[in-house]
Amino acid sequence: MSLSSVETAAPALPASERVDRIRAAAYRIRHHALNMGEVQGQGYVGQALGAADMFAAVYGDQLTYRAEDPHWEGRDRFLLSTGHYAIGHYAALAEAGIVPVDELETYGSDDSRLPMSGMSTYTPGMEISGGSLGHGLTIAVGMALGLRAQGSTSRVINFLSDGELDEGSTWEAAMGAHHHQLGNLIAMVDINALQADGATNSVLRTEPVTEKWESFGWYTQRVDGNDVGALLAAFDNIAPVSGPVGRPSVILCDTKVGRGVPLLETREKAHFMRIEEHEWQTCREQLTAGFEGTASA
Repeated sequence: MSLSSVETAAPALPASERVDRIRAAAYRIRHHALNMGEVQGQGYVGQALGAADMFAAVYGDQLTYRAEDPHWEGRDRFLLSTGHYAIGHYAALAEAGIVPVDELETYGSDDSRLPMSGMSTYTPGMEISGGSLGHGLTIAVGMALGLRAQGSTSRVINFLSDGELDEGSTWEAAMGAHHHQLGNLIAMVDINALQADGATNSVLRTEPVTEKWESFGWYTQRVDGNDVGALLAAFDNIAPVSGPVGRPSVILCDTKVGRGVPLLETREKAHFMRIEEHEWQTCREQLTAGFEGTASA
């Protein structure tokens, strides 16, 4: 079962049912990502697995959208600043019914609408092209300003990575968002402690991250990004303080690269993974065993 097409955020459910629903969606997103990765034999699979709970919480519980009309003016905007996470985003778009599931098998192929790095000109539901890191939050600020000027109640949710916190443009945008009191802007930061050049803290130490965002005037929460319940609670906490005018909000999400697949969780050089042909089925079996074990616990 995929996430339903909605024009309002998901209806209120008992807490346990709500969490179970999003966990199941995250499992399917991970499964889709593995299937897509197998098409190329490599890719940014580890990030997709690590961020699957974040994607599921956004598309399954938060966004207002119409699957059949990705350009509907009343939609919330989800901006993928980290274009190389596109494999995870495509899986979420398929769960949302915006991209057909059977189209996922074209991932990264010639003439596909699903290139390896996200391109807004190709893919339905992809709001921006996010290949060069550090641009997403600046675009999100302008978009949130524009929506407010139009009298829209739509929100902008910007997904970015801890590696993007190395970029000065990110912090300029953070200052701008607070200055303009963009209460319709939410940032989600995937803190997986890894980037192309190595461990994040060895490339440029950005901690204490929570205190930094708070000092920039943002309503700041830090959670386990692989804990669906914690993610949903963080969004619930934002609801009373959000609006066209107010403090922008950020959810800092600590995640694990390769989450859900033990074979990949401990793999070295995990930023861009090469996975052997015989390993893909093992990855799927480990993913399913872990999900079923959690569901039955």
